[in-house]
Amino acid sequence: MSGRVRILRLPVLAAVLALLLLPLAAPVARADGPAVKLSASQAGTGGSITVSGGGWRSHTLLMMLICGQSTPSRGVIGGTNSCANGDGRAVTTGSDGSFTKKLPVAEPPVPCPCVVHVATVTGPMAEADAVFQVAGHPVAPLPAETSGGRLSILSDTRLTGSGSLLTWFGAPPSRTLVFTVGNSGSAAIKDPVFRVGTAHGVFAPQWDEQQWRGTLAPGRRAQIKLPVELSAAAHGDYTVSLQYDGRVLAEQPWGVGRPWGVTLFWILLCLVVPAAVFRAGMAVVDRVRPRRPGGVRHRRLARPALLPLRSRTPGPRPEPTPTLPWFTPDSAPGDPAGRLSAPHDDSPTSPTTPTTKGPT
Repeated sequence: MSGRVRILRLPVLAAVLALLLLPLAAPVARADGPAVKLSASQAGTGGSITVSGGGWRSHTLLMMLICGQSTPSRGVIGGTNSCANGDGRAVTTGSDGSFTKKLPVAEPPVPCPCVVHVATVTGPMAEADAVFQVAGHPVAPLPAETSGGRLSILSDTRLTGSGSLLTWFGAPPSRTLVFTVGNSGSAAIKDPVFRVGTAHGVFAPQWDEQQWRGTLAPGRRAQIKLPVELSAAAHGDYTVSLQYDGRVLAEQPWGVGRPWGVTLFWILLCLVVPAAVFRAGMAVVDRVRPRRPGGVRHRRLARPALLPLRSRTPGPRPEPTPTLPWFTPDSAPGDPAGRLSAPHDDSPTSPTTPTTKGPT
């Protein structure tokens, strides 16, 4: 009998032990995705709270803001325009994806309900919200949702397209933002209006509203392409953000190369303009400089004299005079004044010159 009682007591003791250990094991379980925890759920302006979180990517830069008109279920309505951006703080997660940082309490530009909004600054988009109440700040109901439809991103966003020769000379860079959305609500969404923002570095994005023509039924998906364009001669690291109904759906980094054609143009301009000014100055100096007496100005060549034209009137041609090596031009054959003999001495014999006669 006692052995049977002991056998029956063993399952009972095991069940009681499991119930006792269940609360202790619950905190060890890690929630999926990033999470945010606050040291206090309410504080007044001028104070501070400690914000801690876990489940984030390691060594990631995060931005912490106090935002109004926001709930964790609907997100930040109106984007960062509903947040106290001037009093935000940045924090970098550790190797385990956790962080702890103090955040000053400031009133957002819109009434509460408020949240502490934590989102990634670089890399893939990730965000988390925690309910917070700013003491003394007005509270107003959230704006009603326009329809029962709800858009969600179903694929990674990407930028398609490439630059051209004009972009190399400072034309505005342009790309196409391609993404796939699905309607997870209970009503159809017709002609949704998206907001595409471009931010350079850590500056706030500049938003541009773009409407997609079409109707998305509940449970259906569609691929959407929206043009994105930057200002002229833009270069550096940019971030393209996609927002719908006050919620940031996705972010995509964009590295824009430097327009080296503009740099080459300014280099050539700095070389050509001084050379042209120097040439113009030398021309002015050459004109106003006084001429030296009896001298000739430089850079001027004497114009060759024109030869007189020969008369084309026909006339008798003179006969050519032959020349021989032992005739002079005055005694050539055919010359009436010439001689027919070889040149000899014509001087008379002097009477005083002795002559030698041979025997007779």
